[in-house]
Amino acid sequence: MGSGEALSTKGTALNLLRGSVALLLTFLLLVLGDPVQRFLVVPLARLLPGRRIAILGWWQHVMRAIALSPIVTLGGARFPRPPRIPGGGGVLIVMNHQSVFDIPLVVQALPTDTFPRFVTRRRYFRWIPLVSHLVRSYEYPSVDPTGGSEEMKASLRQIRDAARKADVPLCIFPEGTRTKDGEVGPFRPTGLKLILRQRPWQVYVLVGDGYWRAAKIKDFAGAMSRIRGKMELAGVFDWDDPGADPEPFIEELRQTMVRRLGEMREAEEVPSPASSVTLPAAP
Repeated sequence: MGSGEALSTKGTALNLLRGSVALLLTFLLLVLGDPVQRFLVVPLARLLPGRRIAILGWWQHVMRAIALSPIVTLGGARFPRPPRIPGGGGVLIVMNHQSVFDIPLVVQALPTDTFPRFVTRRRYFRWIPLVSHLVRSYEYPSVDPTGGSEEMKASLRQIRDAARKADVPLCIFPEGTRTKDGEVGPFRPTGLKLILRQRPWQVYVLVGDGYWRAAKIKDFAGAMSRIRGKMELAGVFDWDDPGADPEPFIEELRQTMVRRLGEMREAEEVPSPASSVTLPAAP
């Protein structure tokens, strides 16, 4: 083996070690955060209903910062400074879905006194430290693609009720799953149609890139140091008529994502201050 190959092998092993340690530390922090959330944060939010959204928002931002910090400082990943999105009801966030990192980055885009309510998968409701309790306590609507007709009806009711309540921003990944090749996939529009039919919205279209090769937890220990993510606001759209046909509007949102993703990739060759490393600071 030549010296170049030896150095490459050594670097790969070191990156794998760094990524594995960062992943283990992130998991341990989530485990430690679970009882704090269960026995302090959520009971406090229930005790002070007037401050509930602010308390839950603050906690979600804290956990976002704690979870991402080892991945940045130990793992060597780089995350963007996300665009700012206002809190409050009537805000709908629509984003392409490349990896598990999309979720904490959306959280970081919002003020620290609120939180996004994600449309998520039913499987996250059990057996994941901190996360499973969080998605239940924060009242995330869920979908179960493997469920039967009754489960689907229950999921649609949850999405409808979340859209009508809308006391915090609602976020949906309309592709329905993480992309396997980094491109914007076909939309599964049922949930988004239902959301748009419930009320007027101010729709923020986000586009992320650079994460799809580390789409799942099991993939990114060795690839963590090579993650160079981007996240941009592709546009803000007003949806004023819930009684209108949502399909042309949904197609416009998708084409906006596709165009912006292409523009982001074309600009990769040009250095930009916006691509600088940003450590996830605690609120």
